Amino acid sequence: MAAVCVMVLGTSSGAGKSWITTALCRYYANQGLKVAPFKAQNMSNNARVVDAGGGEGEIGSAQYFQALAARAIPSVQMNPVLLKPEADTRSQVVVMGRVDSVLSNTPWRERSEKLWPSIQTALDRLIESYDVVVIEGAGSPAEINLMASDIVNLRVARYANAKCLLVTDIDRGGAFAHLYGTWALLDKPDQRLIAGFVLNKFRGDAALLAPAPEMLEGMTGIAVVATIPMLRAHGLPEEDGVFDDRQSDSVVGAIKVGVIAYPRISNLDEFQSLKNSENVKLIWAREPQDLLDVDWIILPGSKHTSSDLDWLRAQGLDKVIVDHAQAGKRVLGICGGLQMLGNVLNDPYGVDGSRKGLNLLSLGTVFEQDKTVKRTQAQFALINGLWSFLSGLPVSGYEIHHGETTPQSTIRDGEGVLEIIPEIAWLNTAGNVMGIYLHGIFENAGVMVAAFQDTSGTLDSVFEKLADHFVNNADSGLLNSLIDRT
Repeated sequence: MAAVCVMVLGTSSGAGKSWITTALCRYYANQGLKVAPFKAQNMSNNARVVDAGGGEGEIGSAQYFQALAARAIPSVQMNPVLLKPEADTRSQVVVMGRVDSVLSNTPWRERSEKLWPSIQTALDRLIESYDVVVIEGAGSPAEINLMASDIVNLRVARYANAKCLLVTDIDRGGAFAHLYGTWALLDKPDQRLIAGFVLNKFRGDAALLAPAPEMLEGMTGIAVVATIPMLRAHGLPEEDGVFDDRQSDSVVGAIKVGVIAYPRISNLDEFQSLKNSENVKLIWAREPQDLLDVDWIILPGSKHTSSDLDWLRAQGLDKVIVDHAQAGKRVLGICGGLQMLGNVLNDPYGVDGSRKGLNLLSLGTVFEQDKTVKRTQAQFALINGLWSFLSGLPVSGYEIHHGETTPQSTIRDGEGVLEIIPEIAWLNTAGNVMGIYLHGIFENAGVMVAAFQDTSGTLDSVFEKLADHFVNNADSGLLNSLIDRT
């Protein structure tokens, strides 16, 4: 029997669509149903490696976590189109998990009809294979300048005959105007797809909202079916941009970890476990003073390594990083950050850009035309120095990179590097600067215990918390009616 489709739309970006979709995936999975998430097109540099049918490919991290919440195996069908921004006006287009260079160079408004068949096929496969498909929209469905080329919101809702929740961020103010205005801009048939309004991120006494919900229902015929209290520390990574800069609670003596927040930062979701740990004080560093007195400096992944390296130097952060390393303190580079720590970046094919590195690791990187996309399991070699707590630890994660990195000199030269995971991770001779291609190392419980003595809750407990928070503040009858086939 074909799946029932439930869709989460928003009045704007940041309204809370992603976490509510995640909560619904877990809620319906807890009813014993076979559930899958879906987002037709996501724009994010936070990606995960999943099964692509005969190989591996990329999807947005939000859909990866939603699949885990649904107790489903993540696949490319759950996010058939992923746009990875490389500049303000340019994105890499990933279709069914793999880069499509032709579409990446196609003008934005000309892509939609070429992408729709892949979206339709992916959604059809999920509908055939699951009981419930929880669909996430993007931005707002009422962007009247984009409606003609919409392949994420209303076109998907109509095709799937989805029952839709429209979510707004009440903390921003103007929530009822946002809900009414969005509804009013929809055509009559599309208005009938809206099954309920959701007020998200509410702070205060819900009784004081009256009579606005009743007035809104009188004007639209649609009820406010949930008023969700603000939940700051929900435990999931934010989908767009850097996490908010509010620091989570940490204990006295917590390890201060500074993560360089360059403009094209990618895969930042892998640091959520650091944000969740009370033994870590996570600091997003954009200027030198942000790195005062930190214990660790992390250079994360980058969607455009050369331009982020230029930005890092323009901010004066390069000197702080070098001084930190020369003082014998920990520096970690992940993927693009690893490449920056090396001596040189060579770009013979025009993929990223050639640059001189920070010279903290005796490594050279060549950007290849083909991208490495794979899930990886590995084990650290025996390590001396500040990273010795990783000695012999097994780790799993994923790789997404164009760069191929090799040592520029051997350890015998006195200035070389020690390979601590073959072709994946290297350490300087002093034992304090490490570079690694493996994303997700902090999602390994063994690493978190060894590095930070962290034994915080599992990801599964986060999903349960999200589902409970949403369901306990929503009309459960409505949630069940959304999947009623009658």
